[in-house]
Amino acid sequence: MTLMPRSLPLLLAAAVTATACAPRAVDAPAPAGQPVRVQSYSVAGLESVIGRTARVVEGQFGRPELDLREGAARKLQFAGPACVLDVYFYPPRGGGEPIATHVDARLPDGGDFDRASCVAALGHKAR
Repeated sequence: MTLMPRSLPLLLAAAVTATACAPRAVDAPAPAGQPVRVQSYSVAGLESVIGRTARVVEGQFGRPELDLREGAARKLQFAGPACVLDVYFYPPRGGGEPIATHVDARLPDGGDFDRASCVAALGHKAR
């Protein structure tokens, strides 16, 4: 199977989400304009992102540096002086607007960075 280079980040994110994240349960889609609640063991400090729609996340961090789509999946990338944040969106089971299910963070040079700290740093940037 031949993969397009732009599809690799989304495929990697799906693999990481499927193998490295704790089990999640997604509630039924909320009415328009209200966040969808996602229960997860790995969202401490990420509550303002995980389970939110792209529109809500963009309202929090501003315009993304990168917006990639592949099928129903979407990746938004936000960058600031402290870190780079990748937010991955997938439709909930049963359909509905895609919600953030996974977040990756790194230093601008590619080194490790705490996800919750990056969310906080970028949230301050948008204000």
